[in-house]
Amino acid sequence: MSGTDEQLAGAAGKGDRQALRRLLERHHDTAFRFAYRLLGSRADAQDVAQEVLMRVVSHVAAFRGDSRFSTWLYQLVLNACRDHRRRQGRLRDMQQGFAAMSAAHRADWADSDARLRWLYLALDQLKPDLKETALLILAEEVTQDDAATILGISAGTVAWRMSEVKKRLRAMADHDERT
Repeated sequence: MSGTDEQLAGAAGKGDRQALRRLLERHHDTAFRFAYRLLGSRADAQDVAQEVLMRVVSHVAAFRGDSRFSTWLYQLVLNACRDHRRRQGRLRDMQQGFAAMSAAHRADWADSDARLRWLYLALDQLKPDLKETALLILAEEVTQDDAATILGISAGTVAWRMSEVKKRLRAMADHDERT
């Protein structure tokens, strides 16, 4: 079937599949080219052109013929490109937010790792009995009563050792800050 775009659109709007197919074939390149010029990305332009042609299929009956069909098509492409850029902007914002959050978490982990390394190095400098007590309480998270049972000492001795551990770790931290 041949005819003007407006005639094809009118026939397609009434259910003529051949007219619709001809209209889509005729304007696919136009939709792609305009989208590509607006978006600058071949892949995005292909997506938008497909989306626009699907809109033509579902909305061709809404074409009133007040303007040329190509004018209506350009409006569809322009609006689809604007929607695409908005979606991309939101996606980019989410990605940037995630990247910032991820970087903050990595920095927190790096800081935590550095602190943990410092702690283990500092514990290595303690006398063995203090180190054993500290590792049970701090690293293994056992209670002081359980630590006392494990070490075969009184709970009071565990409390005293932990007080000594804290005092010595504070002194080491102060020393490291000054140097």
